[in-house]
Amino acid sequence: MGRLLSIDFGRKRCGIAVTDPLRIAANPLETVRTCDLVAFLTKYCAAEAVDKIIVGLPTTLRGEPSESQRWLRPAMAQVQKALPEMPIEYYDERFTSVLAHRAMLDGGLGKMARRDKATVDRVSAAILLNDYLQAKLSLNSAPQPP
Repeated sequence: MGRLLSIDFGRKRCGIAVTDPLRIAANPLETVRTCDLVAFLTKYCAAEAVDKIIVGLPTTLRGEPSESQRWLRPAMAQVQKALPEMPIEYYDERFTSVLAHRAMLDGGLGKMARRDKATVDRVSAAILLNDYLQAKLSLNSAPQPP
């Protein structure tokens, strides 16, 4: 079983998180410049067994596509071209940045560390991936109708 990798996409930089090999929990991995995303993913996926990439899908509070999708879709097309066998799944990322700030505050990070956008991006990617894992676990453990 390979890892799952998540991307909190941004126009300037992307937060990256991965699961452990057993897919029990996600941890922040790296923040990369968006222009370096394809190269980073290609190198990482060559070195580690990754089964799927989960990409945060930016939507409005009404669930409509946000302005950010204008840059996200072409970037993910480049990733898919570089890693044609890699499944890419989009997952709702609403509130991950807010939750990341809350998690860093609750974790005791200082004010300067919380202002570091690269840290916020990594933590957001980890929150996104943990939410994804929880959702999949809930679906798999839900009682099946007779």
